[in-house]
Amino acid sequence: MNREPPRDTGSGGPRTEAEQLRARLAELTADLQRLKAEYDNYRKRVRRDRLAVREIAVVNVLTGLLPVLDAVDEARAQGDDPGTEAVARVLGNRLAALGLQSVGEPGEFFDPTAHEALTYTASVAVPRPVCTAVLRHGYRVGERLLRPAQVSVTGPPAADEPTGAAV
Repeated sequence: MNREPPRDTGSGGPRTEAEQLRARLAELTADLQRLKAEYDNYRKRVRRDRLAVREIAVVNVLTGLLPVLDAVDEARAQGDDPGTEAVARVLGNRLAALGLQSVGEPGEFFDPTAHEALTYTASVAVPRPVCTAVLRHGYRVGERLLRPAQVSVTGPPAADEPTGAAV
């Protein structure tokens, strides 16, 4: 058996073999804990990156389909064709499953972060701006706005504007 002589620890006495082993075990345990923490952080980062890439891909596909949705809305407005309604319903359900949400409904309060006002009519009958007509639907996925809704807005007259004037 070739054993090392106990080392001087600087604290007054030599270290025994058991103390050396405990110190080595503590060092290896700390290394293992650091390595495990790094691996856990790596897994979390990869999972987060995968979700971000998936979201970007979904947003890109849905953004490309917005003209199709506009065409379907136009076809629906042209008449009561059951085929058009069936296609619109199925397409709407599939896109909703991907997280697509329509933005802009008549009666909603005007939100400049989600609506684009194309016309504004002043009225003392409303306490704050309200969307009165949706000219083109907007869409969002989660918190990301793909396109704002184009709307007609009715709201209170400006302070310097005479009552009942339309702008």
